Amino acid sequence: MKKLTLFLLLLCSTISFSQEMSGNDLLEKAIQFHDPYNNWETFNGVLLVTMETPNKPNRISNISIHLPKEYFSVLAKRDTIITEYTVSKNECIAALNGNKNPSEKLKKKYNLNCERANLYKNYYTYLYGLPMKLKDKGTIIHQKVEKRKFKGKEYLVLKATYTKEVGQDTWYFYFNPKTYAMEVYQFFKEAEDSGEYILLSGLETINGVKMPKVRSWYYNKDNKYLGTDILSKTK
Repeated sequence: MKKLTLFLLLLCSTISFSQEMSGNDLLEKAIQFHDPYNNWETFNGVLLVTMETPNKPNRISNISIHLPKEYFSVLAKRDTIITEYTVSKNECIAALNGNKNPSEKLKKKYNLNCERANLYKNYYTYLYGLPMKLKDKGTIIHQKVEKRKFKGKEYLVLKATYTKEVGQDTWYFYFNPKTYAMEVYQFFKEAEDSGEYILLSGLETINGVKMPKVRSWYYNKDNKYLGTDILSKTK
């Protein structure tokens, strides 16, 4: 009788959960946690990101994002090499050690081109704009919210895919079931064991937006550690 009662309680809980929480509901709650004053849409700020990679010197990136003006720049230093990419609306500049007109040989060696500049722009604005960026055009939010355990902790999991014009990867976002803070995200490419997962810890509030302070990257297939990004405010 006790087992039957427990089963019925679990069943009722599952039914209640599925009725109350949709993918859109979870996304709104997560956005309310990370961007309670809707500041991301008009974000104008500077991020300082230190990337730690095994067997390589740290790379320190100073990133400026001004969304209303469609402006982005990243100045990154590793050892004695400083690269700088700037995208201002439809114009871009790529510089090496302060030289905005490097030789073709140097451009090729260090990927100093507009394609690279836009790649960095999309990369940083997407990752540091999450979960708000999940409302962008071309994002498909799956309405079934899962309860899933990852690394020994329970999460509410949101699945997102994209229209073919935007991307082909499948993403899963893991939210704290009490606070709705984003604590893990994971993406898969076509092969099931491809892609990576990213563990998030700590928070840094910049211009009213709560961003993950530490992001540690791992391969899905073998849990191999890839590196860590550490966010801090500029002085």
